[in-house]
Amino acid sequence: MIRVLLAEDQALVRGALSALLRLESDIDVIGSAADGEEAWRALQQHKPDVLVTDIEMPGLTGLELAQRVQRHELACKVVIVTTFARPGFLRRALEAGVAGYLLKDAPAEQLAEALRKVHRGGRAIDPQLAVEAWSDADPLNDRERQVLRLAGEGLSAGDIAERLNLSQGTVRNYLSEAIGKLGVGNRIEAYRLARQKGWL
Repeated sequence: MIRVLLAEDQALVRGALSALLRLESDIDVIGSAADGEEAWRALQQHKPDVLVTDIEMPGLTGLELAQRVQRHELACKVVIVTTFARPGFLRRALEAGVAGYLLKDAPAEQLAEALRKVHRGGRAIDPQLAVEAWSDADPLNDRERQVLRLAGEGLSAGDIAERLNLSQGTVRNYLSEAIGKLGVGNRIEAYRLARQKGWL
């Protein structure tokens, strides 16, 4: 049996995924979580073979969850199922050790087959996204991404500095670098472009 944990913040989607996977004789959904932190606790408690997670969730994103799994060397494969067909997300997911990346509009049987493939040690990546992911490199470093994300959420340089334990000057430097790298006029445009590309 392939023991699966689901992490998805939309209850309807979480229920549908769970019901679909339970139809498979070799897949056992051993738990589900509505946000990233709950998923992290469940991962440690249940020790599933595969974590199926969305990207955007409260607490921790699916990408941050994957990074934690990788950092803590958990024996759990991560499969992302998302609506975001953004090459930047896929690229970051692969860097975080994700073994599967599928879009939510894929046929249901494709998910079950992807879980089997990943469980056997393979990879299951949406082929069109895989091609695009390597044609558009993410120019931002982790700190620039972090600062830009907070700026896009409406925080001032002072608020960001306080949250990240940085000086306001350092925050302004990171924002300036991000704006320059993205070739736009201000932090809002930088945030929009980076989100659109899947770099945040």
